[in-house]
Amino acid sequence: MDKRYFWQFGRSSAVLLFLMLCVVFLPCQDIAQQIKQSSKFVIARLKYGGGSDWYNDPSSEINMLRFLKDHTNIDVEIKAEEIVEAGSDKLVSYPFVFMTGHGNISFSDAEATNLRKYLENGGFLYVDDDYGLDQAFRREVKKIFPDETLLELPFSYGIYHCHYEFPNGLPKIHEHDGKPPQGFGIFQNGRLVLFYAYESNLADGWADPDVHKDPEAVRRKSLEMGTNIIVWALTN
Repeated sequence: MDKRYFWQFGRSSAVLLFLMLCVVFLPCQDIAQQIKQSSKFVIARLKYGGGSDWYNDPSSEINMLRFLKDHTNIDVEIKAEEIVEAGSDKLVSYPFVFMTGHGNISFSDAEATNLRKYLENGGFLYVDDDYGLDQAFRREVKKIFPDETLLELPFSYGIYHCHYEFPNGLPKIHEHDGKPPQGFGIFQNGRLVLFYAYESNLADGWADPDVHKDPEAVRRKSLEMGTNIIVWALTN
């Protein structure tokens, strides 16, 4: 094609032509990666009913985003208080949603359906048990995926190795009941769509140092594992 003719298309037509060429020559995964890179990454926190403190440790996300900016090539927006409700249409605007709390959770049928559609269509939910969340979460996740079971991920699974190495799985950040930390997942069509950290409490390690007074080495491990979860969610 003559270059003079190409530039007569104008900017919008040139972009359209580029996308058409992508469809022809690039694998779907590469196209998805191009789309992901077109906007800055933020962490959205899930707001839900039931009485649990879904809002606790508001400094967690902004510190995690700062760490991502310093240690990965992910284009992040350093932004706190990005909140999305379980039943909101805006859920689909976020590739990664974070959920935490200490107590009860309650999803309506409409919220459960909305979350399922979000996860089935490319979304990712990271759930951090901040102590006391486990029983309610296991009950409510059955509303989202009634035919699925939370599967414990082996230490060899890629989420533990995709950026930083965690040969023994999740790091232990807080004592809780003194049990070893466990990472569980739900898969849809072979893709991990939900990751649940139990007896680890990574997000407390993301919070400002004076909140939980964790040693710096412990905080570092929590941020590194958080990076792995986000990298895995965005690249798989």
